[in-house]
Amino acid sequence: MSEEALQKAYEIMSSRIGSQTSKSEWFEVAQERINDFAEVTMDHQWIHVDVERAKAGPFGAPIAHGQLTLSIMGHLPKAADAANEAITLEGQKLSINYGFNKVRFPSPVPAGAKVRTTGTLKTVEIKGGMIEVMNELVMEVQGQEKPCCVAESLGRLVF
Repeated sequence: MSEEALQKAYEIMSSRIGSQTSKSEWFEVAQERINDFAEVTMDHQWIHVDVERAKAGPFGAPIAHGQLTLSIMGHLPKAADAANEAITLEGQKLSINYGFNKVRFPSPVPAGAKVRTTGTLKTVEIKGGMIEVMNELVMEVQGQEKPCCVAESLGRLVF
């Protein structure tokens, strides 16, 4: 990709700083998904997988693992982008996950709850022939006031 095209893509992305970049549809976090995640990660703590015991526990129901919540959070904006008008940048080959900053889980996700994620573009930088973007992602649980996850997601746009 030419330096001129990279600069043009950077300018397009920079013009969107502070704007909402995505808002996903509601997504159900079913007990079956929580159980499957427990199998894959070998985290079978009772607050996640023992439905009866969890009902008497501190949250009144089984809850999703924080790492499951974070994994879903990273997917939902991509699903929203596919359904909405995602920006097309000339010469972009793909985007890759570069990591997260400041991940917090202010409230739990009860099994069966529906969640959605809203993304807001915070920073854009050119790094090594790529564009690095940082989005603030906020995941909410339907019917809950406090978000269940807040994180800064880093992505790199590869040209």
